[in-house]
Amino acid sequence: MTYIANEQRYDHMPYRRVGRSGLKLPAISLGLWHHFGETNSHQSKVEVLTRAFDLGVTHFDLANNYGPPFGAAEEAFGTVLNNEFKNYRDEIIVSSKAGYLMWPGPYGEWGSRKYLLSSCDQSLKRTDLEYFDIFYSHRFDPDTPLEETMGALDYIVRSGRALYAGISSYNALQTLEAAAILKDLGTPCIIHQPSYSMVNRWIEDDGLTNTLTDQGIGGIAFSPLAQGLLTNKYLNDIPANSRAKTSEFFNTNLINQETRAILSKLNDLASARGQSLAQMALAWVLRDPCISSALVGVSSVEQLENCVAATNNLEFGFDELMQIDRLIDQQQFDIWTGTSD
Repeated sequence: MTYIANEQRYDHMPYRRVGRSGLKLPAISLGLWHHFGETNSHQSKVEVLTRAFDLGVTHFDLANNYGPPFGAAEEAFGTVLNNEFKNYRDEIIVSSKAGYLMWPGPYGEWGSRKYLLSSCDQSLKRTDLEYFDIFYSHRFDPDTPLEETMGALDYIVRSGRALYAGISSYNALQTLEAAAILKDLGTPCIIHQPSYSMVNRWIEDDGLTNTLTDQGIGGIAFSPLAQGLLTNKYLNDIPANSRAKTSEFFNTNLINQETRAILSKLNDLASARGQSLAQMALAWVLRDPCISSALVGVSSVEQLENCVAATNNLEFGFDELMQIDRLIDQQQFDIWTGTSD
């Protein structure tokens, strides 16, 4: 049966301008980092993607190495795009990235012109797209001149491979330098994708949020739920199929008695707001005007719908924000290594 999108798909989702660009993104975007590899059924991917679009989620975020195996998520999305979404390409934002390991040898990762252009072309082939809406440098390369990396992004845009250029996980100083280079080249950096959540506030401490605001660059936060920590999943125990058990980026040492006590109090605050903990965590990230969108990964339609419903209440009172800060300040979390200080 041919997919026909919900006619009311734009009625409820907020769309936010990306910095000072003309592009708008949905407040909730869908990332395909997890659950879009070869081990996941094609039907489940179709169900999540089409339901997302029906709910007004118009932005789908990829990277060359998303899977597993590498490239599998791009191939899966390309199949859905050519079938279910073939009549809606102009209503959809597709982004991809290059920077992390994709193939062996000296040209298969980081930020050289050789790697970025080769990877972009491979990603376009896997997705069967003529262009990406956004193409990112996935991480800063300390050993390649920034002029080369940004020059490659500029060429990717000028050659029609992408409409917009972005960067991911660059700190404030690196962002300032990258933005200046791209501005001189005539291809502005319109978007930055950093990790950001209630328990991972490095972009505030680093000054990146101020840099994004000053430079007119939009932010799109990845891991706003802290790899699932900011959900009700870990309030009582650690489920066998959870990220804490299965992901190399999340260590079970992070889940302890002190953490659960904090999560329980945050969950109570969310309930008082009429939200789940995950919904409050997403709303918290979106409270900052420099954040255009929160990027979520889901394993089911139910999780997707729960995340999108966060947009029903994006307002915080001063007392709520202070209560969240007090709770988080009781314990500093390092999400990426699974330790707390």
